[in-house]
Amino acid sequence: MTAEPPYLAIAAGIRHRIASGELAPGDRVPSTRAIVRESGVAMATATKALAALAREGLVRAVPGVGTVVADAAPAHPGGGAAPLTRDGVVAAAVRIADGEGLAGLSMRRVAAELGTSTMALYRHVPSKQELVRLMTDVGFGELPLGRPSGDWRAQLAHAARQLWVSYRRHPWMARAMASFIRPEPMPEAMKYTEWVLRALREANLGARQVMHAHLLLIAYVQGLGMAMELEALALQDTGVSNHEWMDRNERRFAAIVASGGYPVLASVFEHEPFELDLDSLFDFGLDRLLDGIAVIIAETSA
Repeated sequence: MTAEPPYLAIAAGIRHRIASGELAPGDRVPSTRAIVRESGVAMATATKALAALAREGLVRAVPGVGTVVADAAPAHPGGGAAPLTRDGVVAAAVRIADGEGLAGLSMRRVAAELGTSTMALYRHVPSKQELVRLMTDVGFGELPLGRPSGDWRAQLAHAARQLWVSYRRHPWMARAMASFIRPEPMPEAMKYTEWVLRALREANLGARQVMHAHLLLIAYVQGLGMAMELEALALQDTGVSNHEWMDRNERRFAAIVASGGYPVLASVFEHEPFELDLDSLFDFGLDRLLDGIAVIIAETSA
């Protein structure tokens, strides 16, 4: 007798938990990373297991949450699939990446989400790399930049905060944009760049200063955006929030500090507790970065 493929065995286990009521509609099912860790299989195997459940309509991807038990029938039952379009493929990919990260995204997974074959996707998107490029440009297209105000600082702060909001909505996006040294040609992203460059150019900066300021702003938001993605993946994989994680490890940190050799670290927390919040850290750093650009503008004007 031929042994059952590992991904089918994993899918069967999760299916049983759903059928028994252990996992109710809306409950998170194990993520691909959790399956890899618990079952000792490759990421591709874990992805195939969730894809198999998605094809059955048992699970669905929820942005910012992960893969959860579905509470409805399959979106595309046999023979009733909606016409396949490039925009539809990209939208499905965004939903999957929002819920499971880029690690959970594959052409096979998108095909399962849409109830079609993997080969059918390639008629609209030639590769996963191109798919991620299109997804990222969709994220930039969501940014409500509005009309330039003439105030360079307000405009840069607005552009940075809108990108931060997009990275929070799509945690995978910062990593997808990892190389601004070799940028991908994306119309919506280039509109964002044009908007920022116009604000800097109106501040009477030279071309070199304009580009350095723009790239520094992008690098700053992107760096914290990638930290935010790691935070989201940790929550998805463990189900433990940052506050819960710190509570669990507080005594260990305190024991290390109490052992001596950390006087400054001890004094920092002596009278006022500190809780790391990425939003407040983002605002603090953005204000300091804009302060620095203001100095350059003042020197140039003088």
